[in-house]
Amino acid sequence: MQNHSKLTIDIDTTELTPAQLRAIKTINMLMAHIVTTEDEADFFDGTAEVMRICASLVKQSKFCQGNSSIPYGDQALEFSIELLTELMESSSVVKYDN
Repeated sequence: MQNHSKLTIDIDTTELTPAQLRAIKTINMLMAHIVTTEDEADFFDGTAEVMRICASLVKQSKFCQGNSSIPYGDQALEFSIELLTELMESSSVVKYDN
């Protein structure tokens, strides 16, 4: 396996607000820290922060803003939590490595 020292991710930011762009950068930074840290507090706090920021971005999405009379953001988050809970309870590990 080849070891890479840097990963570059291209994202079209045309429709993103500055706050959304900062959140995405923070998520990427935190994910890199979470998968490399050996500190328990960093691991748990970082994981919680990533999930919090992801939830915030879902609720700020264009889809949710365009449909403000229906709490689609909350519904999407509840749906995601249910699926994650099922995966955790069945001890299923999802791998996206080809």
